[in-house]
Formats: sequence, C-alpha cells, structure tokens
Amino acid sequence: MRRENQSSVSGFLLLGLPIRPEQQGVFFALFLGMYLTTVLGNLLIILLIRLDSRLHTPMYFFLSHLAFTDVSFSSVTVPKMLRDMHTKYKSIPYAECIAQMYFFIFFTDLDSFLITSMAYDRYVAICHPLHYTTIMREELCALLVAVSWILSCASSLSHTLLLTRLSFCAANTIPHFFCDLGALLKLACSDIFLNELVMFTVGVVVITLPFICILVSYGYIGATILRVPSAKGICKALSTCGSHLSVVTLYYGAIFGQYLFPTLSNVIDKDIIVALMYTVVTPMLNPFIYSLRNKDMKEALGKLFSRVTFFSQ
Repeated sequence: MRRENQSSVSGFLLLGLPIRPEQQGVFFALFLGMYLTTVLGNLLIILLIRLDSRLHTPMYFFLSHLAFTDVSFSSVTVPKMLRDMHTKYKSIPYAECIAQMYFFIFFTDLDSFLITSMAYDRYVAICHPLHYTTIMREELCALLVAVSWILSCASSLSHTLLLTRLSFCAANTIPHFFCDLGALLKLACSDIFLNELVMFTVGVVVITLPFICILVSYGYIGATILRVPSAKGICKALSTCGSHLSVVTLYYGAIFGQYLFPTLSNVIDKDIIVALMYTVVTPMLNPFIYSLRNKDMKEALGKLFSRVTFFSQ
C-alpha cells in the first residue's frame, strides 16, 4: 500500500458525553443500570424462547436473533463509554476504533433487516393465516436471517475498507463517545467523495428500502383488517403486531428524528442523542415491549419462575 494511503495517527481521542464532572457519577450509574438491564433482559428472552417449546415459531425465532443483536449492539459501545467516564484521557487505538465502527454499522444494519423480516412474518400471519405454516417454513426463516447477516457484513465491510484507505493527519479528536463513521470522515485528509457516495447508496439499501417494505407490509395488514372490520379481528391484529410496531417506532423514530430536528439542542449534539437512543435506550426497551405486551412471553416467564422456585425449595 502506498505511503499516502497509510494513516499517520496511531489512535484517536474521544471527547465522550458532554457531561459536567459533578454529574459523572449519576450518569455512570444510570447508563450502567440501563446496560445491565439490556443484557439481562435480552438474554432472558433468548433463554425463554429456547426453553419453551410453544415459542418455537418463526416470530420468536426472529425475536431471539433480534435480542442477540441488541446485546451485541450495546456491548460494542457502552462498556467503552462507561470506562471513559472515569478516565481523563479517552483515547482509543486506531485498530480498535476501526473495529468498533465496523461492528456498530454491522449491528445497526442487522437490526434493520431483522425488523423487516419480522414485518414480513406479521404480514403473512394476518393476510394469509391459512398458509402461514406453509409459507413461513423453517428453511425460509433461516434464509432470511442468513441474508440479513450477509448483507449487514457486506455493508459494514464496504465502509471499513474504504475508510482504511484514507489518511488521517494531525487532527485526531472525535466529538463523540465512540468511533462514528461520519465523525471519522471529517478528520480525514484524503478525498472522501467515494466514502460519502457509498454511505448514501448503502444507506438507501439498509435503511430506506427496509422501511418501505415495512410500510408496505403494514399497508396490506391494515387493508386486510378493514376488509372484515370486527372488534375481535382488530384486537388480534394489535396483539400480533403491537410489539413489533413499537420496536419499529423506536428504531426509525431515532433515525428520522436526526434529520427532522437538525438543531435539537445547542448543548448536546443531536448525533450523540441519536446514538444513545440506538445503543442504550432501544435495546433496553425491547425486552419490556415483547414481555409486557405478549401473552406467550408472560406465560413462559411465569413458567420459568415457577420452575426456579420449585428447585430452590
């Protein structure tokens, strides 16, 4: 590789969260509690789905992968953020920074594809209930998840490879709590036109197209419900799709909020707020959404607690 394509910095300096020193302890406890809740809650969902045979269905198959993604997603950035809150110099080596950026993009995209797969599952369940078991075969579910992983890997790898060909000069301060792709591109000395072009193109593929697919799925679901309007049908649709709609709202609400409210605050950068929503808030809320709004999950949870209580006596 030519010399000019080599990075001239050995690491980067993260500015972290814009929190006053006297508030560090409070926010550290808050984010630590949220991170532990995220890990324990999502691992509990995976455990329940694995132990309860009634949850061995396509919807819960996708949910278990979403739970694993949420745990991994938070673990990419939050532990480093928590450690930096008690560190004066928030440095990160070049290789570790690139790896963090890769996995952040990977799990962001994987979330998008999994949510889209779950929307298709809900579409089949509501619009084609008699053919649900025929359409949503185990092979199709595994294929949807495999394609989600492959596309996410290709997306994050394309950004990473293009970033590694850039040169970084004297400026190495990132105004963020993790290695964000956009922040890194602003520090580059090389031409970033190709990087920005790929960001736009891949963003359409992994964010816009899945969102359109979700809208189309729920458009068909709404049309099916209105075709035979009944209180029972509406309640069934809400119980079937309510949890997924809540997750979709949280995920895409943060994305669109970034562009609809560009000057959200003069004190806290909007990119940091959106990133906190992605990495801390949404992964923590997902287990509660699927546990509290889902009868099968609540029954499986009660069954597990009964089993634990029985063996502890």
